[in-house]
Amino acid sequence: MSTTPSTPLVSAPAQPSTIALLQRNSLASLVQTEIERMILGGELASGAKLTESILADRLGVSRGPVREAFRMLEESGLVRTEKNRGVFVRDVAIEEALEIFELRAAMDQYVGRKLAETITAPQIKELRGYVDEMEQATKAGDAQTYHRLNLHFHDRLLELTNNTKFTATYRKLVNELSLFRRQNLTNESMAAYSREHRQIVKAIAARDPDAAGQLMFQHVMNSRERTLQNYQRRQAEAAARPDTAKTLLQALHA
Repeated sequence: MSTTPSTPLVSAPAQPSTIALLQRNSLASLVQTEIERMILGGELASGAKLTESILADRLGVSRGPVREAFRMLEESGLVRTEKNRGVFVRDVAIEEALEIFELRAAMDQYVGRKLAETITAPQIKELRGYVDEMEQATKAGDAQTYHRLNLHFHDRLLELTNNTKFTATYRKLVNELSLFRRQNLTNESMAAYSREHRQIVKAIAARDPDAAGQLMFQHVMNSRERTLQNYQRRQAEAAARPDTAKTLLQALHA
């Protein structure tokens, strides 16, 4: 008498399908992009605590993709995780920021030289389009639009080097400067930056590596100087303000 194999009463645990994994990873990337936009745009301030549940509700997703997005944002240098405290937007000290500006200036000098040697006519046209849009934002006094275009312009210069390792390293450094770069934008500085952008693109289009590299270097160092001046001004203003708490205590004991 033959027997047939019995069917197992309990099936093996189902493994996540490839599609489910892709969907989960894609959602985390979308969440990362949106949180990054909020940080770079100033909606989430330097030093602010990021809460999974609040961001999940705001973005209409579960907490899993937000948690994965935090991990990716930490790798890119935009947030930091503190044990038993949570996740925070990175708060870069002024001394560290000034060092990053110097390193970025040297890297941008390479970008300018490289593009002056490899740029194509369509790419020059694209860069000029960015400059035109930034000048329009400057005339309108629209710092938010200018900031967004400025980030895209510099990132596009970076992409055109076709050096993926360089690009990844550079982007992480630039992310750490996001708050300082946003604070530097005034009507006066936007006009100055726009002139510098125009000169940079002109030198790249002229196929002049020395001029393009030097203009890129000086552009970043000018931003470094504005950052230092703004920081010193804010420190002076804070020191000049009366100590409200001390004043109240003195009034109570008078």
